[in-house]
Amino acid sequence: MNYPYAIQQKKSGVCPIFLLILHFKTQYDMTHRPLYIIPARGGSKGIPRKNIRPLAGRPLIAYSIDVATSLCDDLRRIILSTDDADIAAVAEGLGLPVPYVRPAELATDTAGSREVMLDAMRYADAEGIDYDCVVLLQPTSPLRTPDDVRAALGLYTPEVDMVVSVEAASCNPYYNCFETDADGCLRISKGDGLLTRRQDAPPAWAFNGAVYVINPASLRAMPMGAFRRRVPSVMPAERSIDLDTPRDWVVAEAIMSTLDAGDAL
Repeated sequence: MNYPYAIQQKKSGVCPIFLLILHFKTQYDMTHRPLYIIPARGGSKGIPRKNIRPLAGRPLIAYSIDVATSLCDDLRRIILSTDDADIAAVAEGLGLPVPYVRPAELATDTAGSREVMLDAMRYADAEGIDYDCVVLLQPTSPLRTPDDVRAALGLYTPEVDMVVSVEAASCNPYYNCFETDADGCLRISKGDGLLTRRQDAPPAWAFNGAVYVINPASLRAMPMGAFRRRVPSVMPAERSIDLDTPRDWVVAEAIMSTLDAGDAL
């Protein structure tokens, strides 16, 4: 079973805005030419060899490749960015050609996502590949679905720097998120701290790492942290898992086993 697709059949309580965005899928298909970049270096530390480690019976990168190939018929516009021959071989076994090789200097612990994407973009430009936005699909978000990507693309225009997938933050800076002051005491991060109900606080969002739709001109001009025009694309919590630790992996395996059994999340 292809688990991310199976999740689409569940009643997940997706917000109305998300559903409204999906209504405009046809318009997205006609107007955007994304360059999909799947970053998958070989030297992961938190979960060794995670990009090709089996998750629910399939290598982790398979889930991101599935999403990209379901959205894009032109495989030249799907770039797996890896320095690792084993990862490239697994991707090719899944049907994705891997003509691009990430330079060794961009495969270190200190290399940033921006530099990785810029190098892949330079490769695409040299190959004459036409694109008007960059979609970053990190393999560590295996529960992301094609419709999650469509939703983010539906919000993208050339006037924004980035559309990014988010989930409701577990900590709200107006209600239960604190900082220490000069005396070492806790103070509310934002506001006066007098709110007594979470639902009275303005909504707060956290990046979930699943989908980034980026303006190429903005990416070339500045670091992503300097983007001022960032638009959120809301995803439900059950699809927002980001694999960073062995514990995250256990949780993802449990979720997928639940779906395989046909149970609701």
